[in-house]
Amino acid sequence: MQPSRRAFVVFNYIFLTLLSLAMLLPFLHILAGSFSSGPAITQGRVSIVPVEFTLGNFQAVLGDPKIWRSFWVTILITVVGTAVNLTATSLMSYGLSKHELKGRSAIVLIVLFTMIFPAPMIPSYLLVKELGLLNSVWSLVVPGAISAFNMIIMISFFRGIPEGLTESARIDGAGEYYTLWKIVLPLSLPSLSTIGLFYAVGHWNSYAQALMYIRNQELFPLQVLLRRLLVDSDEQMLIRVNNAVQSVEGIKMASIMVATIPILLVYPFIQKHFVKGAMLGSIKG
Repeated sequence: MQPSRRAFVVFNYIFLTLLSLAMLLPFLHILAGSFSSGPAITQGRVSIVPVEFTLGNFQAVLGDPKIWRSFWVTILITVVGTAVNLTATSLMSYGLSKHELKGRSAIVLIVLFTMIFPAPMIPSYLLVKELGLLNSVWSLVVPGAISAFNMIIMISFFRGIPEGLTESARIDGAGEYYTLWKIVLPLSLPSLSTIGLFYAVGHWNSYAQALMYIRNQELFPLQVLLRRLLVDSDEQMLIRVNNAVQSVEGIKMASIMVATIPILLVYPFIQKHFVKGAMLGSIKG
């Protein structure tokens, strides 16, 4: 290896290691604080290892019925929203991947326009209001049913599937929906898993839309409730609501972990498809 190439590789390793630590250490600090006692946190003795280990912070958080209610609302939005996203994106991408579709280029151009110039906040709010979706979980699902970026990835992936497979299905009498369901989608599992993860993470972390469209506190997703715990609540209120004598910082850290860990647990199940799906969808077409 040439010296300049070796220096570039070493620089990349050092840079990526420092970048990884910059993102990982705050998470480990929050995780350690969530398992540490109140005095240890307030005295600044917690780094990335729990001090005076306790589960009291999590007991205080999980004992709050508001947390559970928002947790189930978030799960509902994530599951239903991801299913709607994958269905709508697959159907539109499959159609636009067909060269014989008339006006395909114009439709793709319109989609790309929305990706470059997204709808402003006020027109989006008025549209959701006119559709009667305000104060409903559907306001967090329907407006973002199709992501232009994910649709482009899916179109590229579908174009990579040999046309001979779909032509053989048509010769055997299969219709377009049957071909899509029985042949194309099973071959697109890596791409579907990757895009599904993108959508699921987006729904799990939905905050701005929920803050704008949802007024009923019983429909608040987890991120909105977490924001109220972290920013809007004072110490006495937080302790009284959670009915536990723990430090406020410890309860806040446990709340962050409760909102973060579930979506992290999804990643290992689709890890084997993630890199393959993203790369294939990005380089073909």
